[in-house]
Amino acid sequence: MLKTIIGCEEWLSLEDIKIPAIKARVDSGAKTSAIQASNIKRVTRNGEAWVTFDVNPIQDNLSLNVSCESKVIDTRIIRSSSGESQKRYVIKTKLKLGPEEFEIELNLADRDGMEYRMLLGREAIINRYLVDASKSFVLSDNLDGEIIKKYNYLIKQSSGLKLGLLASNKDLYSNKRLIEAAEARGHKIEFLNIQHCYMKLDAQKPEVRFRGGKILDDLDAVIPRIRPSMTFYGCALLRQFDSIGTYCLNSSFSISQSRDKLFSSQLFSINGINIPITGFAKSPLETKDLIDMVGGSPLIVKLLESAQGKGVVSAETNKAAESVINAFKSLQANILVQEFIKEAEGKDIRCFIVDGKVVASIMRQANKGEFRSNIHQGGKARKVKINSEEKKLAIKAAKIFKLDVAGVDIIRSNKGPLLLEVNSSPGLEGIESITGKDIANEIILAIEKKLKFSS
Repeated sequence: MLKTIIGCEEWLSLEDIKIPAIKARVDSGAKTSAIQASNIKRVTRNGEAWVTFDVNPIQDNLSLNVSCESKVIDTRIIRSSSGESQKRYVIKTKLKLGPEEFEIELNLADRDGMEYRMLLGREAIINRYLVDASKSFVLSDNLDGEIIKKYNYLIKQSSGLKLGLLASNKDLYSNKRLIEAAEARGHKIEFLNIQHCYMKLDAQKPEVRFRGGKILDDLDAVIPRIRPSMTFYGCALLRQFDSIGTYCLNSSFSISQSRDKLFSSQLFSINGINIPITGFAKSPLETKDLIDMVGGSPLIVKLLESAQGKGVVSAETNKAAESVINAFKSLQANILVQEFIKEAEGKDIRCFIVDGKVVASIMRQANKGEFRSNIHQGGKARKVKINSEEKKLAIKAAKIFKLDVAGVDIIRSNKGPLLLEVNSSPGLEGIESITGKDIANEIILAIEKKLKFSS
């Protein structure tokens, strides 16, 4: 019998559990097919074992969740690709791939960050298909727009808030996720390019306008995602929105204060928050004492305007530190000099704060030979459980700036947790992919709470 050729990845549907489209990796190395599932709960129905679970079928859209249920046919110990043994529930469901429809066994894998939401194992493909590893989507070529349409039954009709996303690049992961999360909860959200917004300053009738003269006077809230280079103008726009009665998720005052690293460090000290010993001086004549003041080399030199690990330099010796500091000063750059926390071993913790709560936390590890743990600098990250002292520190730091959304960076030292900085526009990609948490949805929920909106 002539077998059908399929690619190494294919789109398929699982209609029995209400999943009209999911991308699967064809994996002949796995015996049983598997699907990424969360909130897995065993229940009893008419004396039989059933299981309820949630599936997030689209890799880059955490706000799209399908609530599923099925009869349990087996419970098995299955070894994952990492070698870890897991106890998993196994169900049966009907699968449709191209024109063919047949029943398969499917184990429920609760694994955050699974690259493919589904693996199609050899039991499902044997005697049916031949796999051409050089090809993809031989039997299915779903476009992104077509996929989302298949899930329209899950998306609430727009009857909610009118939101504006104030940013510079619509295609950034964080911005796309916030738009997805808002629309999934029935809100209308408009992307507002900062450079295309302008203001009318008038005591009687102040305005914010968008390209072409559109007056933005009907927004319930604005979500600011302002890159450092746009801080001045972005904050000016937020002040204008505030003047016309539009709620801003993070205020201009909060953002501008948090981005001033010197002011931030002073504010932390005033509020009793421990930070690495930090020095600031203008004159090159004080360089040697500045170095001694923070405990000597090795030390960290930071530009006040640095972000994502850029503009941050380590100096291994006092002589190197003098050279770096004086070079920055000769360029009229404002810098901070900070003690190096050796025992941290290139690790720090990013705590994501939404509405006064830590909703997720990851530990970032710098690459070998690198001291910056930022993911943008090639650092690796994993989920981490923070202790009560670290949680209190992160929440207090965000509260000082009155930030509803913040990324708070902490370092573990022999003196206890030390605060590194507070980010007023933290990225979502790294922390969502590592923790599997829908942080974009948490942000939208915080706006609803602030505006007393109920769906």
